[in-house]
Amino acid sequence: MAARRGAAHRHAGGVDSERPAASKRTRPAAPPVATRAANLDRLIHDRTRLAIISALAANSPLTFTELKQLLDLSDGNLSVHARKLEDAGYVTCTKGFEGRLPKTQFSLNEAGHRALRQYLDHMEAIIKHARTKR
Repeated sequence: MAARRGAAHRHAGGVDSERPAASKRTRPAAPPVATRAANLDRLIHDRTRLAIISALAANSPLTFTELKQLLDLSDGNLSVHARKLEDAGYVTCTKGFEGRLPKTQFSLNEAGHRALRQYLDHMEAIIKHARTKR
C-alpha cells in the first residue's frame, strides 16, 4: 500500500520526485568527542541496564529478588532488561530451586566486565574533554 501511495505521489508532482539522492547529501565531520559519544555501548547506556550491570559488578551474584529490591524495579522491567543483557553475553543467568522455591541468580561475566570498563573509559574521556573545554 505504501508503494502505491509513493508512486501516486510522484506522478502527482509530489516531493518524492524532487528529493536529492541520499548519496548527494553531506554532513560536516564530527568532532572526535562526538564520535566517541556515538560509540557508547547503547545496550549499557540505558539507565536500567547500567544499574543492573553496576550492581552486579559490585555484588555478583545477585538473585532476581535482590536485584529487584536494590534497583526498585518491577518483575517485568527487570526481566526484560536482564534478558537483553543476557542475550548480549554480558550477564549469566542461573536458574534453580532452593527447596521448592525457584531461584534465579544473575552474575556479570568477563564480557560484561569488559563492556562496563570500555563504557566507563568512554564516559571518562567525554567528561575529561568537557572539563578541559572551559
